[in-house]
Amino acid sequence: MPSFQPSNSLLDDAITSVSTAMSAALARNWWAIAIRGILGIVFGLIALLYPGATILSLALIFSAYTLADGVLAIVAAAYAAQRHERWALLVFEGLVDIATAAIAFFWPEITVVAFVLLLATWALLSGGFMLAAAFRLDVDHGRWWLAFSGLASVAYGILLIVAPLTGAVVLTWWLGAYAIVLGVSLAVLAFRLREQLKS
Repeated sequence: MPSFQPSNSLLDDAITSVSTAMSAALARNWWAIAIRGILGIVFGLIALLYPGATILSLALIFSAYTLADGVLAIVAAAYAAQRHERWALLVFEGLVDIATAAIAFFWPEITVVAFVLLLATWALLSGGFMLAAAFRLDVDHGRWWLAFSGLASVAYGILLIVAPLTGAVVLTWWLGAYAIVLGVSLAVLAFRLREQLKS
């Protein structure tokens, strides 16, 4: 039985049609993209100008998320118990989530420091593995770049351990810079879409 294979021109026409429809939809809703861009720029500026408040706000958002997750885990455990299914681990997970939420809410600084120390541990481990790999390579090509990357990662991990709050501020600055770049890109796209809609 012969199989139906669409011709390339039909496939190209279909792709062009979908692409045109998506472009038109984006152009009609240029204002929504502009708002996203402006909000990104505002968030980025806040993160750059007030890094301490930003990182603490993120810790509180994390607290709200883990609280909701814990409550939902306990609700799921109750449903599982009604159906005579295993529920103990769900209750344990829910209680751990709620305890984590309480710690993050009442001591957000501890949450921030714990996150930075986790990042420091990751940097130290990955840097150590890169260094070990660099000295076990049989070829010289790229060995020193890998060793340099490993040393940089280890140095970064040590700096984060020595000054975790400074590390949190720097991470917030990076987040702010990213948000501004993304926001500007979205704003430029929005106004170009608006010009396309006018023409």
